[in-house]
Amino acid sequence: MQEQEKPVENVNPVEDVAVESTQQIEMPDLSVDAVAQLEAKVLELQDAFMRAKAEGENIRRRAQEDISKAHKFAIESFAEAMVPVKDSLEMALKIETPSLESIKEGVEMTLKQLNAAFDKNRLMEINPPQGEKLDPMKHQAISMVPAEQDANTVVTVLQKGYTIADRLLRPALVTVAQAK
Repeated sequence: MQEQEKPVENVNPVEDVAVESTQQIEMPDLSVDAVAQLEAKVLELQDAFMRAKAEGENIRRRAQEDISKAHKFAIESFAEAMVPVKDSLEMALKIETPSLESIKEGVEMTLKQLNAAFDKNRLMEINPPQGEKLDPMKHQAISMVPAEQDANTVVTVLQKGYTIADRLLRPALVTVAQAK
């Protein structure tokens, strides 16, 4: 004899969850004092949260102001060092009848001021000596010339290069020896 299949009840798990979630969670009876203490604690935590949030906003705003000032005044030190150089050049132009010797002396003094300004602000020149191995990170080879030295070494410097705080500002333009 065949067993008859029992009809399956139409079960919807979502409805079961919904029914369970609407049930009240039993909470212990709280006295008026306990409720007042809890409310005071909630207010205290809200106040602490708002203060921490405001402090975070103040720190963020101050950091943005500091960054803005750093960008705005980043070259202030270099500018301060360059002002005397400009003053020297202007004074040289005011002389009505300069002699060749006084012009040369003034240019030398101005160059010393400029070099001091460069040193103070970590602006260093790249002037490789003849025979130094070509460094593509500091030198730019303009041409290769026949020379009595090793291949890929500096023959002449056409224009000095510069770094600022160990960062390449301009590579030295050089000619290099070609392979024999």
